[in-house]
Amino acid sequence: LNFWERLYITEVLKGLILTSKHFFKNMRIHIFNLFGVKTGKKGAVTIQYPEEKKPLATRHRNLHRLTVREDGSPRCVACMMCETICPAKCIYIVAGEHPDPNIEKYPVSFDIDLGICVYCGFCVEACPEDAIRMDTRVLEIASYSREGMKFDKEMLMDHNKYCKKIEVRYGL
Repeated sequence: LNFWERLYITEVLKGLILTSKHFFKNMRIHIFNLFGVKTGKKGAVTIQYPEEKKPLATRHRNLHRLTVREDGSPRCVACMMCETICPAKCIYIVAGEHPDPNIEKYPVSFDIDLGICVYCGFCVEACPEDAIRMDTRVLEIASYSREGMKFDKEMLMDHNKYCKKIEVRYGL
């Protein structure tokens, strides 16, 4: 770093100039839109979370869920592909023999540790049975303990239980 960069004064001034430029540009756009001029442009808008929710993209990855068959059993056939491809190694499956001869295996236990999950979506893409999805639209995933972030098969099959768990925990 040269002398001026080590003083950081020029860097701070560059940051202030950039921030001011964005501020006045957005202020001008909002004022013009207020009076009906240049309505084609949109300025930056602050969303008051959690009162207002930002619309999510259709491909947004959030809380996992297991899809179920008509009889209520999970569609998972315990092929272990999601467990194998997971870069965080947060999926744990124990396979068992299914009583139906048409289905080879089923998960005796299917656990996901969301505390170490990186939400990459590889498990969804790797599943040949479309048994695991990340389309629940649940964003508020939090817990006071590590054990609270571990989800078992029953929790993943009915994510509404998780929503009720949040309401009880936080008094919502």
